[in-house]
Amino acid sequence: MTKIRVMVVDDSVVARRLISEVLAGDPELEVVAAASNGKVALQRLEQIPCDLITLDVDMPELDGIATMTEVRKRHPKLPVIMFSALTARAASSTIDALSRGANDYVTKPDGMANVGAARERIKAELIPKIKALCSGAPRSTSKIPMMRQTSVIPIQRQTSVIPVQRQTSVIPVQRQTTAVIPVAAPQRPITGVIDLPIPRAGMVGAVAIGVSTGGPPALQTLVSGLPASLPVPVFIVQHMPPTFTTMLADRLARGAAVPVIEAAAGMRVEPGKVYVAPGDYHLVVERGPLGTFLRTNQDPPECSCRPSADVLFRSVSAAYGPGALAVVLTGMGSDGTRGAEYIRAAGGTVLVQDQATSVVWGMPGSVWRAGLAAAVLPIGEIAGEIIQRTQMRSRETATGR
Repeated sequence: MTKIRVMVVDDSVVARRLISEVLAGDPELEVVAAASNGKVALQRLEQIPCDLITLDVDMPELDGIATMTEVRKRHPKLPVIMFSALTARAASSTIDALSRGANDYVTKPDGMANVGAARERIKAELIPKIKALCSGAPRSTSKIPMMRQTSVIPIQRQTSVIPVQRQTSVIPVQRQTTAVIPVAAPQRPITGVIDLPIPRAGMVGAVAIGVSTGGPPALQTLVSGLPASLPVPVFIVQHMPPTFTTMLADRLARGAAVPVIEAAAGMRVEPGKVYVAPGDYHLVVERGPLGTFLRTNQDPPECSCRPSADVLFRSVSAAYGPGALAVVLTGMGSDGTRGAEYIRAAGGTVLVQDQATSVVWGMPGSVWRAGLAAAVLPIGEIAGEIIQRTQMRSRETATGR
């Protein structure tokens, strides 16, 4: 069996040794080199072939951002996983590195002195990402021709894949036939009139996005393509810890025509705004007689994720019914598939990113294989598809129909 060859780059001797020992303990991995900074790493990269680099963010001489930039110039396809501390500065740098081509990241365990706990964290979080990016397993499980991925999948196939019995067993009939759900008193004072009218069949009332590995650059491409006149709200679940989601929202806002903010409990949902779920909190959308509001909670993770796309999609399906449009982008695992079942059962629509433009075709591939996707599109075409599908709402709102 050919092992995955890894280079470990970190200025901390303790971190380099710990990461190397954990990776060496896996029979599928081999640490072929280690470096104390980016300058040394670039030199060794020319001498020692490797399949992946783990790259620290803060290093002397040549830090992770500068190193990432040089790696992409010399090796455009080489997978890179950033190794970041849980600080605001490190989070900002990590988001920057991801936008420059890093494939994913992991956060350093709190206190490397607790060797046992640090080992388990690295083993649980880093090793699966290395294998997903290098082994090709998530990419090779699907035997779909490339032409088919970028084409619209006939609706007839979707409706035959999801039997009625399955839909009614997942979501109670009462929730499918109404877009209004009872809610508790909002956590902020309510002013103004009821917003966001309940969409009729064929009208998109909201967009919900789920994304993981490779998410920041994919989201930058999508969100930057949305117009300031977008008539519906957009909700995003990106698998990230606290602070990182704050930085992500700020980064997306810089290049967007629409406002992008990190969601908070009690916010009133407004059309034309993009809401990013806060790290370590599920994001829930609730519609009631007084308007549509955001809720957050720390209920158990779903698909090992919090925030989870499944949780968001379920709430959006209940709040918007057939007006819900879900989008599943690049990412490991299957988060979003169960939620997509709710979207489809309520009469909504699901789009997924294609394999060719995904860093890992786990989440979108899972939705596709379940027969839930109305279209499989390159990331560069998804914003345009969203705009096209929201135009009906804009036209009918303008004519008062």
